[in-house]
Amino acid sequence: MAASILSTARNSAARRSGLRRALAALVFALSSMAPAAGQTPVSVIASHIENATDHTRLTFDLTGPVAAHVWPIANPARIIVDLPEVTFQMEPSASRGSGSKLIRAYRFGQFAPGRSRVVIDLAAPATAVRVESQPAASGARLIIELAPISAARFTADAQAAGAIPAAKPSPAPPAPLGLAPLAPTEKPVVMIDPGHGGVDQGAVARNGTEEKMIVLAFARALREKIEARGRLHAVLTRDDDIFLPLAERVALAHRANAALFLSIHADTLAAPHVEGATVYTVSAAASDAEAARTAEHENSADQAAGLESPAADGEIGDILFDLTRRETHAFSRQFSHSLVTRWKEAGSLNKNPTRSAGFVVLKAHDIPSAMLELGYVSSAKDLARLTSPEWRDRAAGKTAEAIEAFFAARASAAAAPAPDTPRPE
Repeated sequence: MAASILSTARNSAARRSGLRRALAALVFALSSMAPAAGQTPVSVIASHIENATDHTRLTFDLTGPVAAHVWPIANPARIIVDLPEVTFQMEPSASRGSGSKLIRAYRFGQFAPGRSRVVIDLAAPATAVRVESQPAASGARLIIELAPISAARFTADAQAAGAIPAAKPSPAPPAPLGLAPLAPTEKPVVMIDPGHGGVDQGAVARNGTEEKMIVLAFARALREKIEARGRLHAVLTRDDDIFLPLAERVALAHRANAALFLSIHADTLAAPHVEGATVYTVSAAASDAEAARTAEHENSADQAAGLESPAADGEIGDILFDLTRRETHAFSRQFSHSLVTRWKEAGSLNKNPTRSAGFVVLKAHDIPSAMLELGYVSSAKDLARLTSPEWRDRAAGKTAEAIEAFFAARASAAAAPAPDTPRPE
């Protein structure tokens, strides 16, 4: 009799637990919808870290309550916090771990339409033991309390969450709104890709200036220069502060039937004296150690936003594919040369301005592609240039000239008559 009562109680508790989980999931789904027209999103105005002997508490001050969905992801160890769309009114410098034994750092920003994200880089394996939204003087307070666990337990939790290859890959965010295939155009399409965005801030200068905003401003200026000339059509992969996975950036270029793909970035180094722009193309082996480091950093952009990096594509054993890829790489190098030549008039060039490495975002086999690193935010001289509207206007103009020169050279080569074939004796 007692065993029967105990079994009934356990079943009842399990049903209640399952109901609570389902209700929590429903609440999060409803709260994650984009704000209705005219409705102001909740703002995150501050964050705090409190370290205790048995836990670390990360608190966000908000103007209103939000529901949070929290789970672990491995390789490297992180805690992901998904929120409905909010605005972050905090400086990037607020995202340091403050000597925490569990939190190394955290990033925040928009992840997808109607959805924001916080990515917590762990200094040691941890689990979220408390996730709670409370009323506060500012409006509300979101509390995320982490407690240390063993590495084996963390791996098991991440596998259960479906966040590492042993289970299933973390799903990619939906494509941003307004990026449907473009209507056909007679003008060649140039796809301009401002790197990083949203929760992926990219490099951050000591004064808090973020790479994602520097490159977005430059990409917009470059689009204006290209469109004003009237010979080409320029499209941005992102025209807002939003995250895009690397594969989605290349897919957008294919959807637009792009004839050239130019990714815009800025870099950072521990050596503040290094300055100047660099143009990268893709290659199987890096041209030098610095190019290898840059490619490794840029290829980890998906991880920075809380996604698993996609597995490397296998080589396609097709002669036509290989010929197309070789031709594309040759065109990419031609464009790189054109860009470096004109950048000598636009601003400072790195001492080794032409490099190559295995950049994921440059691997389209049929679209000539290059990456322009505008400079280093760790250099005071470069940072002054990168944040100057006058410099941006001049440099964008020279970049537009290089793009037009590349297309003009291709058109001239295509129009040239084929050499006469010698007649057999």
